[in-house]
Amino acid sequence: MAFFQLHAPKEPAKHTIDPALQPWVEKYRPKTIDDVSAQEHTVAVLRRTLTSTNLPHMLFYGPPGTGKTSTILALARQLFGPDNFRSRVLELNASDERGISIVREKIKDFARQTPRAQAASSDDKTYPCPPYKIIILDEADSMTQDAQAALRRIMENYVRITRFCLVCNYVTRIIEPLASRCSKFRFKPLDNASTSARLAAIASAENIHIPDSVIDTLINTSHGDLRRSITYLQSASRLANSTDPPAPITSADIQEIAGVVPDEAVQNFAAALGIEGDTMDVDGTTDRRKGFDQIQRKVKEIVREGYSAAQLLTQLHDLIIEHPTLTARQKAQSALALAEADKALCDGADEELQILEVALLVNKAVTS
Repeated sequence: MAFFQLHAPKEPAKHTIDPALQPWVEKYRPKTIDDVSAQEHTVAVLRRTLTSTNLPHMLFYGPPGTGKTSTILALARQLFGPDNFRSRVLELNASDERGISIVREKIKDFARQTPRAQAASSDDKTYPCPPYKIIILDEADSMTQDAQAALRRIMENYVRITRFCLVCNYVTRIIEPLASRCSKFRFKPLDNASTSARLAAIASAENIHIPDSVIDTLINTSHGDLRRSITYLQSASRLANSTDPPAPITSADIQEIAGVVPDEAVQNFAAALGIEGDTMDVDGTTDRRKGFDQIQRKVKEIVREGYSAAQLLTQLHDLIIEHPTLTARQKAQSALALAEADKALCDGADEELQILEVALLVNKAVTS
């Protein structure tokens, strides 16, 4: 008789991530506050808290992708070390957990617990490990008014053992009693030099070659959002490596990934409207019927390409406003047409009709 011994399957190791599959946003997230880019004032103030360990409640606000969450996470790691981080830091995204029940249960339960004694560090590093915990509320401007009102009492009652860090994009959406209890830190959009240096460092670490023109395109399409530009770079790298041999990364690839209209398409569309070149006849008159037919064909061509109408109008607006030869009156009339179309698109208007109307009004403004 044969006997079979059954073995329980081995459980895979927890929290192990293949670096090749890890998003670069997480892979290259700052490990210390000194790694945070372009936020010199905030970093200088927080660096002093590492020596005094006297941390107030904090309110980080500013545009997306400027390093708010990365900064507080890096500060917490430097304060508590890897062994105490999980027991001393509670991170919640208020976009998902923003009701008053979460404040009364999850946040209050964590805030009222007295911190445990410092654990022995496994890597022989010395961390301040002050006698309090940190609660990080990301996207705090999404919390309801009732939840914010309930939170202020918790911040007062447990201030001795718990510090709060509210992270938000719009500081005006934080109620005044809550904001007044926090030290405010404004995170400004990253300047081009800091973004360029960070992207170049990531590209070098990943052994990919990107010319300066591609970095400029990444900066222009991300509008100061470093997280977005890193994501675009990773997507472009995977796209380039999907061929054999790997193809070079181009500005057109970045624009395709970012969902913006290619510069060439915008310039050709602008030329059809008379912004680049002359639509006037020799005698100084304009053939309106001929112009309408040309513009209508160009609009249909743009629509068939599947470009977003809102994105196209945004880029056309930038081109018109920055144009060196258009007069202020022509720019104002064009901007008014673009604004009315943007409102109509938000109300659900037909994209092709709105593009056509804007094209005709802009053509009239620049040729009159």
